[in-house]
Formats: sequence, structure tokens, C-alpha cells
Amino acid sequence: MLQKVQFAPGFNKQVTATGGEGQWVEGDNVRFRYGYPEKIGGWAQLGSTSLTGRNTAIHHFVNTAGIKFAALGTNRILYAYSGGIFYDIHPIKATTTLTSAFSTTNGSAVVTLTFASAHNINKSDVILLDSFTSITNSGFLSGDFTDIKFMVTDIPTDTTLTITMPSNESGSGATTSGGIRVQHYYPVGPAVEVASTGWGLGSWGGVAQGQFTSTLSSGINASVTSLTMASSTSFPSSGTVQIGSELIIYTGNSGGTLSGLTRGANGTTAAIHSSGATVTDASNFFAWNAAASGDIVTDPGLWSLDNLGNSLVATIFNGESFTWNSNANNATATRAAVITNAPTASRDMLVSTPDRHLIFFGTETTAGTKSTQDEMFIRFSSQEDINDYTPTATNSAGTQRLADGSRIVGSLRGRNAIYVWTDTALFIMRFVGAPFTFAFEQVGTNCGLIGKNAAVEVDGTAYWMSENGFFRYGGQLESLPCLVEDHVFDDINTIPKQHINAGLNNLFGEISWFYPNSGSNVVNRVVTYNYIESSPQRPIWTTGTLDRTAWSDSAIFGKPHASQYDANTNVASTSTTYVQGNTDGSSIYYEHEKGLDQIKEGATSAITANIQSGDFDIGLTQDGGASLKGDGEFMMKIRRVLPDFLSQTGDTRITLNLKDFPNDTAASSSLGPFTVTSGTQKIDTRARARSISLKVDNTSTSQFWKLGTFRIDIQPDGRR
Repeated sequence: MLQKVQFAPGFNKQVTATGGEGQWVEGDNVRFRYGYPEKIGGWAQLGSTSLTGRNTAIHHFVNTAGIKFAALGTNRILYAYSGGIFYDIHPIKATTTLTSAFSTTNGSAVVTLTFASAHNINKSDVILLDSFTSITNSGFLSGDFTDIKFMVTDIPTDTTLTITMPSNESGSGATTSGGIRVQHYYPVGPAVEVASTGWGLGSWGGVAQGQFTSTLSSGINASVTSLTMASSTSFPSSGTVQIGSELIIYTGNSGGTLSGLTRGANGTTAAIHSSGATVTDASNFFAWNAAASGDIVTDPGLWSLDNLGNSLVATIFNGESFTWNSNANNATATRAAVITNAPTASRDMLVSTPDRHLIFFGTETTAGTKSTQDEMFIRFSSQEDINDYTPTATNSAGTQRLADGSRIVGSLRGRNAIYVWTDTALFIMRFVGAPFTFAFEQVGTNCGLIGKNAAVEVDGTAYWMSENGFFRYGGQLESLPCLVEDHVFDDINTIPKQHINAGLNNLFGEISWFYPNSGSNVVNRVVTYNYIESSPQRPIWTTGTLDRTAWSDSAIFGKPHASQYDANTNVASTSTTYVQGNTDGSSIYYEHEKGLDQIKEGATSAITANIQSGDFDIGLTQDGGASLKGDGEFMMKIRRVLPDFLSQTGDTRITLNLKDFPNDTAASSSLGPFTVTSGTQKIDTRARARSISLKVDNTSTSQFWKLGTFRIDIQPDGRR
């Protein structure tokens, strides 16, 4: 007897395979349209190269000349993408011209650059070398340095740094050289978040008992074993001090000098410290070696990107803000520049529309003074003036401090308001004009944002991931019903929270959250909600393995764009995006919903998609017929399967997984899997089991499928 096989749309991973009768329970690279599953679209690499570092932000805009731009921010470099080309527009922090600056050693790839004074450059920062004249006693040529970006390998002293060449020195070793210009890129941050232990970052993990401070009498490098302070009278004879984020253990204290130093203690990093730096007694802390809270991490390099008309606005997470005029003459050959008078340490930034204020979140109470950063403080510019932040009677600049939470996590510009999330709450920020400029209203508690980029807005409703689940706000706070919630939150790695990012694909009514699972410190999983076809009775969710570090919808370029990070692959040395000595990996920039396959670096590979149902049993109807809604009392025999695909390109596979008991390991039918072409009318099989599940997948390139309604020829086959 032929029976229709129909399943409810979306995955239900809150039940067992047996409990999922009549439902889909797992899959990968599939979506639901009009209630039926199909393979997702393909993606193709944009541009001829990858980007240095981990890309964390994408912003699309069109300038008044009609030119489309994508701004891309990695943890090392800010790029502008247009016309298939990536342009390096990263701002320069400092420029220094050196003479007789090189030192090399035969057989070594290390080059030492010497500065006349402290350079304030850190390990892993990016520098650009140009205006090179000559080098003597070396096998290296001027072309090996001219217009080449390097990642700094080490900082031996505060006046020297080292870079690493792709080959060893073949000459006797340079002792003198001509001139060269060093351009220091503004640092952004590491590629990944790293959990800290011990007291390392602030007073977490311990209680202060009598903190004393002094200042360094002279600067120190990262390796010295003694330091001199203005006074060490109040410091113990031995103990631990903190300078910046470095902890230093000492064994001697005499006449203002601490000796016997152990640098970079308790998991911190040895660093260069300038004269006048604050030295804090950190000896008397309880639970010194206790593991820090999971909230204590070194933040990765992140960006906030937006545009004010033709000008791109870019803010480094907890750092400076910059602007770049896309409509200037020879714009792609210019660099972003610091915004005058703007805050120099902010957690997030956006431009409000249509009122056109530049707003900073988690920023400085005194603009331009990093030490005054308050993670709950908001500051906004005067209208149409991104250089004016001092409130007066004649401008609209202003400030506001939020009350619920410990830090602002992220913000989002919506259709009717600006959403501001702390770690615990949601606030709405609306432009109201003079005299207050903006009004603030708290609209949610216990619904904080899990990571800076984990929210999207569509059609006046915000959707986001919290540590407490998924939420939406469209005038009323709602918890999103989710049939894959335990699957996601039981397996998510919450240490790298800032890696979690949300993406809107309005072509298919989908919101996706990309996150790292418990075995990874980078994004490797995705969970997707279909906001168009979901209902309160049946929310449509899917899960998968798609890994994307940033996403932008199709509004500007017609297709969604996204980036994929590879920590183990670097940019080709022939590319303009190349950084010599890079250890941070690279990112690929893709156009999605393009074709059926993945096109990366000129190679085409298959996107393998699959979906599997819950188990279904056979039962008897009142008239003696068979039904697929049984209770497992009878064994069943399947004689044939009639496939039904609404659309199919290439081959597809069908597998019948057989079980006699719920806890059995499913075994595929001995005659399967079955290859199905567009011309396949039926599949003959002699599968026999108490319960059966259905799996559909593809394995090769140029394949696509969209399921219809299958029919199965079944009959009862006894109770044993």
C-alpha cells in the first residue's frame, strides 16, 4: 500500500529520533521554502586574493557617484572593496624615517630595525616599509623591503624591533644601510579571543589588601630583570607588581629598585613600559592563582563600520575612530584618518539616521582620555558634525549613562529606533530633538546580547542571541521558541563570545547566527531561523556547519556577502593584501546564493547537503490497511519508494535507515543508498524493520534538490 511521507518543516532537535516521528531531526546546508527542504545556494570568492587576518566586519554603502563599496575590517587591516579589487585604507598611527637602521646575520631570516628613540610598536603590529634607498653587506635587495607590509616578530628593546624575511640572509650581514620610512599601522587586536587565568586583567580572582603605587623612573624593555621607581618604600621586600597588563614577580627591593624580576608572570605577557608608567603593588591578593571567570578574556580585534554620506566611519574596538572619504579624488589611494576630537576608546559606534549623529557606546566620559572609558557610557556628536562632542546650548552633542548591566555589548540601528544592549538588558534610543536630542527607554531585562555582532533588524523587529536564548523585539520583548535550542547552547563555546555574529538573508527570510562549538575557538557552526514561514505552532529552525565570521545582506550588491576565516592559510606573497611574517591566517570574501557550488581560489568544490527524518513506524487502520503513524507494535516491509522532487539538478541519494528498537544504531538498507536522477520513477527495495528513517543527500558538484512528497509502498510484516 502506497503511503505519503510528509514531515513538518524545520528541525526538531529537542526530541529523540523516535520522538521525532513526522519531523526532520537533523541536516546540513539545507533550508525550507514553502514548507519543503532544499539544498542552499552556492558561493563564489570575490576578488583575486584573500585578506590578512580574521575579518570581523562588513559594511556596504553607495556613494553619491553611484560607486558601490564594501568596507572590510580584519584584526590587522581595514580594506575597501570595489570593482573586484581590495584597497588597503588602514590608518597610519606614526611615521618614522630611519637611517643606518638595519642589522642582519648570515644564515638568519631575522632583520633588526633600530630607532633613535622609543618607537611604541608592539609585537604582531603591522608596519609598512617604503622610501628605501640601500643596504650594504646583505643579500637582500631594496625590492625586498620597498612597499612591503611586515608583521613585527619581536621587540628586543624599546628602540628596536625585528621582522622576518621569507629567506635567510646570504650576505655577510648588514651593518649599515641607507634611509627607510616605517609606517606603523594602528593596532586592532588578536585574531581570536583567549581566556585569561589568575588575576591578570583587573582585580578579578582576588581581593586587594593595601594597594600601593609608584611610577617608573625610566623606561624598561620586555626582558630586563630590574626596574627603578620613584619610590619603593611602601612595597614589600619581595612580591608582585603590575605595570599595564603585565604582572612582574620580584625578589629584591632596595633604594627604589626592584630586582630579580620574573617577567610576564601568571600568564601575562612581558612588554615595554615607558618612563612614568604606573607601578602597582599586586602582592596581597587572595586566590592569586585561581582560575578567572569565563568572562575574563583578551578581546579580539574588532571593528564598528558605518557611513555618513560618502564618508566611511570606522572604530577599532576599545580604540580610535577614523573616517575615509569614498568620493575624494583618488580615494582608493588614500587612507582613513583619525576623527578630530572624537573619543579614543569605545566599544561600539554607529551613525543615527536621518538625524545624522555619530554615536559612541561604552566610551569615554572625557573625550580623548582613554583612562576615562566607562563601558556603560554613551556619547554622541553634534548633528552633522563628527568633530564636535562638547555639549553646548547651540549644538546637539550630548551624553547618557545606562543603568542596567555592567557593560554595553552592542548597538544596532533599526527602522524606528536604535537598539542598545548591555550584558543584561535592552534599551531603545530615539531621536527627539532639542533640548535632549535622544530619549532612552529600557524595554527588556535578562536578555542581554551575547556578542557585539549577534543581532540583526528586519522590518522593524530586532532579533538577537543572548546567553539565555534567542529573543526578538518589535514593540514587545519576546523569547523566540526554538526547537534546536539545547543543541546550540549545550555545545556552544561561550569564551569567544565576540566571535558570534548574526547575518540576515532577506532573499529567503533567514536569520543565521554563526558560533564556535565547544571544541573550537573560532566559528564552525550555524543556526538559522526562518522569520517569514515560522509560526508560533511551528518555528522553523535549521542547523549546520557553515562557518562565517561576518555577513552583510543583499541590499547593495544584490547578493549576500560573507567572509570565512582560515587560521592556517596566509595570503599569497604576490598579492597587495600580503603581510610578510603574518601569523594570523587569512579570510576569504564570498558572494552567496551564487550557483550550486563553492568557488574558492579558482577551484570548484561540492556543497554537500543532507537532511534526515525522525523514525516512523507502521500501524494498522480500522479497515485493516497500513499507516505510518504506528506505535512500533508491528514490523514493516518496504517494497519500493517513489521519489518526488520539485526541482532536481544532477544526482541525489536516498538512504533508508532501519531500526528494530529506539536505542539501536541505525543500519542502512543493504540495497542502499539509492541514486536518484531526474528520470527515476521508483526505487525497488526489500527493507524490513520496526522503524525506518529517511535521509536525502548529495555528494558532488553541480547538484541541487528540493523535496516534494515521497510515497512508500509498505505492508505489515508480523510482530517479531
